[in-house]
Amino acid sequence: MAIKNLTTGHPCKIILFFMFPVFIGNLVQQFYHFVDALIVGRILGIKSLASVGVTAPFIFLIISFIFATTQGFTIITAQKFGAKDYPSMRKSFAISLLLSTLLTLFLTFLSAPFTYQMLQILKTPQDIIDDASIYLFIMFAGIFATVFYNLSSNILRALGDSKTPLYFLVFSAICNIFFDILFIMKFNMGIAGAAYATVLSQGISTLLCVLFMFIKFPILRLKKEDWIIKKIFVYEHLKIGIPMGFQMSILTIGIIVLQYVINSFGSLAVAAATTAMRVEQLFSQSLVALGATMAVYTAQNFGANKLTRIKQGAKYAVYINIFVSIFSFICVLFFGNNIISLFMSEVNNTVLLLAQQYLLITIICLIFLGFLMIYRNILQGMGDVFMPLMSGVAELAARTLCSIILGYYFGYIGVCTATPVAWISATIVLYIGYKLSLKKILKQYTNISR
Repeated sequence: MAIKNLTTGHPCKIILFFMFPVFIGNLVQQFYHFVDALIVGRILGIKSLASVGVTAPFIFLIISFIFATTQGFTIITAQKFGAKDYPSMRKSFAISLLLSTLLTLFLTFLSAPFTYQMLQILKTPQDIIDDASIYLFIMFAGIFATVFYNLSSNILRALGDSKTPLYFLVFSAICNIFFDILFIMKFNMGIAGAAYATVLSQGISTLLCVLFMFIKFPILRLKKEDWIIKKIFVYEHLKIGIPMGFQMSILTIGIIVLQYVINSFGSLAVAAATTAMRVEQLFSQSLVALGATMAVYTAQNFGANKLTRIKQGAKYAVYINIFVSIFSFICVLFFGNNIISLFMSEVNNTVLLLAQQYLLITIICLIFLGFLMIYRNILQGMGDVFMPLMSGVAELAARTLCSIILGYYFGYIGVCTATPVAWISATIVLYIGYKLSLKKILKQYTNISR
């Protein structure tokens, strides 16, 4: 088994070694979208690129809700693993499978039939709405594969294995490139081909990952008694998972409002923002990986009652965030224009300028995204979902108000500031929550130890 206990060893070394495969995995996962946008933009044109980009908030809304919810379920799994309570750990795995299936089916039927209406709500430009609707429907129909890949990955990470999910994700990325070329260039399937390529490659990766997990990880092999589950244990999973899902939904509402305002500036602005967001997401994946690492690290140490290690881990995570943010800013400053230009077969100066503005403003404030990821995931790893939820409300309010008010008075450049302001607002709430929650837990632990 490649499982690893994160409750021993130097915190900085543990965090970096666990984080690196997660980062590479996230980078490869972004490569799905990067390749889609690259092939669509260069082969099918700017409007097709805008059609893909305008669907992003809705895809993020549905998939992130399920991903965050299943990640919440696996926090319980990580806590039980840290406490060496393996029977409860397997029961947690069984509950996660059942609840994830129900959530996925419900949200698929709730979203897939209404893609055109969703895009109309955002006043999607008429010259791209038909292609966008096709792309969105296929992606929603394939949610099941995406969710169960993410669930199996989160289960393995809860047990300290961040390498196995990476291997299957790399395989999936290779499949995605192959199917993109096959469906778009060979079979002339247009924008639908890009969606089919993503869903099919993720589906294959999910099947292989689940099979490998059951064969190679005996500790996860479920027995008949593991399916005998008490209602109170189901409630424990829902108590963490559902608020985490709603928190992500709240965040996505703000992103949808942002997309709504961007859409009002026309398809060129949509293409520019789409390109800039894709580049920004590439640079932010190391911080997303850092956050995911801190969730597992915290959950295992919390389960083992090693609370001092949680504080030590937070300190080293802050140092890592500072380094990554400075490095990302330098890269964008010198190479941002070249990366943006990769998405265009012929450089459109308007799109290039608008994308540059969006990217530079967000990258300058990337360090706040890092703080947000660190403290949100530490709190969730300790089972505190209230303050992360409140941070989501703060982030929603900041992004929405900035998008509407600054977009009205300053146009596109005003909209570009919405995301950084949202990060800063959420970070303030989370840091206060982190200090209060850790103080409260340490006090309770001291009283119990007396």
